[in-house]
Amino acid sequence: MAAQHNLDCSHIPFEMPSRKCTLYQNWKQLTFMHWKVDADMLQKYIPEGLEIDLHEGHTYIGAIPFTMEKVRPRGLPWVPFISTFGEFNIRVYVTKDGVPGVLFLTLDAQSRVTCFHAPRSYGLPYRYAKSKVHVESDDRYVWSSRRKNGGQSLIGSTQKTGPMQRAKKGSLEYFLFERYSLYTSHNGVLKRAYTHHLPWEYYAAEVDVQSNTLLESFDLGIDNPLRPEHIHMSPGVNVQTWNIEPIEVGQ
Repeated sequence: MAAQHNLDCSHIPFEMPSRKCTLYQNWKQLTFMHWKVDADMLQKYIPEGLEIDLHEGHTYIGAIPFTMEKVRPRGLPWVPFISTFGEFNIRVYVTKDGVPGVLFLTLDAQSRVTCFHAPRSYGLPYRYAKSKVHVESDDRYVWSSRRKNGGQSLIGSTQKTGPMQRAKKGSLEYFLFERYSLYTSHNGVLKRAYTHHLPWEYYAAEVDVQSNTLLESFDLGIDNPLRPEHIHMSPGVNVQTWNIEPIEVGQ
């Protein structure tokens, strides 16, 4: 069937939906922090039916503060003070039937609408937090999130240290960034959503992490949650997404 969306999907390593997307959003001012973790310790957070994805035998977890910008259904305008908000997520890397994707352990966000609707409708683990990314310059982001219930926080800053890059196939950056699906388990049903954007452009960076109890709240044996092993920053991408739908057997 011919695609209805007229999107260039040549950089995506699996087939995308042919129908038009359902949602527009922009992911802006991102910091990517990653640590290696023990796959056996991570397994308890992985829904049945998903496999932990590995790069050269290693398992990774990411903490990503960013701004979710101009979220709106296709055909409708974005709404000031509602469609843009800070979002800080903890994510891991999984695969199902040859489709690599991400699984979120938490999505802490300053959006009461999203935090109410997304867990009930899609099983996405949103939790309300005071979350914000401040752009001091193109080279420096300052970010802070503190959850309303429990107080889990992720606070720090990011400084660019290198030139803009695109990930090469087979590299760790390609493994971490070039993912065009997300997974969730909702009411015992494994589900997948597809996302489309241009390939990531990013910089090497350094961070000053003052607090990371958000990551510490997951028992994964990370030696120092204030010192990520791999750090990148990106101005972001414009994104189109499709509905989160049950994964059919054999699909």
